[in-house]
Amino acid sequence: MKRTVLFFFSCMLFAAPKILVHGHRGARAMRPENTIPAFEYAIQSGVDVLELDMAVTKDNILVVSHDPYLEPPVCSGPQPKATIHELTLAQVREWDCGKVKNPGFAKQTPVPGTHMPTLDEVFDLAPRGNFQFNIETKIFADHPELTPSPEEFAQLVLAMVRKHHLEKRVLLQSFDFRTLHAMKKIAPEITRVALWERGDRDFVSIAKEADATVVSPQYRWVTPEKVAAAHAAGLQVVPWTVNNPADWDKLIAAQVDAIISDDPAELIAYLKSKGLR
Repeated sequence: MKRTVLFFFSCMLFAAPKILVHGHRGARAMRPENTIPAFEYAIQSGVDVLELDMAVTKDNILVVSHDPYLEPPVCSGPQPKATIHELTLAQVREWDCGKVKNPGFAKQTPVPGTHMPTLDEVFDLAPRGNFQFNIETKIFADHPELTPSPEEFAQLVLAMVRKHHLEKRVLLQSFDFRTLHAMKKIAPEITRVALWERGDRDFVSIAKEADATVVSPQYRWVTPEKVAAAHAAGLQVVPWTVNNPADWDKLIAAQVDAIISDDPAELIAYLKSKGLR
C-alpha cells in the first residue's frame, strides 16, 4: 500500500506541466477571424485563452480587428478599403466580416452577416467559462494617425476590463511596448505580454524592456535554452502562431508555457494524446 501511494505522488511530482492553448483570433482556421462565431467555437473547443486584437473607431470604441483597415478577404463593405480609426462604429457595422472564406484556411466556414465585434461584446462571453483574454493593442509608432495615443489606448482598454471585472483574466499584449508601459502606470495588476518577431534577442532582455512578465515570440525563435533562461527569471513563454504537429513537438520539448494556434481544437486534441492536458 505504501509503495502504491509513493508511486502515485512520484508521478504527480514528475508529470509534465499542462501546456495552455490560446485560440488565435478565436479560431481562424475554422471560423472568420476575430468574430463572435470564432470565439464561440474556441470556447466550445475548451481553450484556456482567447487571443484577439484591438483597433479603435473614430468615436473611441474598441473593436476587435487584427488590421487597422477594413478590406477583403477579412471584411467586405461599401468601398474597397477603409481605415477603422476614421469610421464611427455605425460605419464599421456596414461591413460584413464573415461572408468571405479566407483562402489561407481550407477548413474555415464563412458566417455571412457577421459584423466586427466590440471588445465589450467579446467580454460578454466571459461567463461562459474560466478562460482568459489575451488582447493586443494594434498601435504603430510610425503611423500615429491610425490609433489613439498609447496612454489613451490603455485607458480605453482598462475601462472595459474594469466594466466587466476581468482584471485577473486579461493579458495585455503588444509589439509596441508603449501601451504596456502605459498600462503598468495605471493598472500594474494587469498581466503584460511582450510580443516579439525577430530572432536577435533573448527573452529575458525583451521582457525587461517591455516591463512584462510574459514573452510571446514568433515560434521559430524559441529554443530550450531561451525558455529555460526565461523560466529562471520568473517569466512565461507563449509562442505564436503554430499550426502543425512537428512544430508543436518542438515547443513541447522546449517546455513552453502555452501555444497560440489558429486551430485550437486540433491542438487540444494533440496535447491530450500526449498526456499534456
